[in-house]
Amino acid sequence: MIRKAKISDAKAVAPLIIQAMGELAYKLSNTSNHDATLELFDYFFKEANNQYSFENTLVYANENDEVLGSINAYDGAKLLELRTNFLNYLSLHCGLKNFNPEPETQAGEFYLDTISVSPAVQGKGIGKQLIDAAIKWAAELNHTRAGLLVETNNHKALKLYQNKGFKIIDEKQFIGGSYHHMVYQISM
Repeated sequence: MIRKAKISDAKAVAPLIIQAMGELAYKLSNTSNHDATLELFDYFFKEANNQYSFENTLVYANENDEVLGSINAYDGAKLLELRTNFLNYLSLHCGLKNFNPEPETQAGEFYLDTISVSPAVQGKGIGKQLIDAAIKWAAELNHTRAGLLVETNNHKALKLYQNKGFKIIDEKQFIGGSYHHMVYQISM
């Protein structure tokens, strides 16, 4: 079942965010320490008004309400607003002074930020269900496009998104990595 995330989902969702982000998560936490990185994303998941907040998250939960997958998504026009608290925290607590990453999205797009499924249940269609739910959520908010970034060397994810109807529209550099910017046109 897919549902809106709750603050109490933090312990399950924070590792999923890190899994989706890979090395980017450690660049943002400015440490290779997994526990410190986990603590950072756990903290922000529980907080309002940031891109990793429970407010911007859908989860896939099994019949026991165990979270097995998550997707963070938000209006691209709100990226800078949603980033502000996060970047201020990174500056104060993680030593990332004057850190201003490139925008990964923009106005006119509902941005699918992190999509992740627990390794134990990958390949069972949960990721596809989360993407479908996020596209439906975008349509309910009157968005006509859903966008995401996928690493240029992540062929498995690229194929998944292409099979879901996403098209590569350009390439982006983001915090030192190269990404395909993909968009899904939502029919209204």
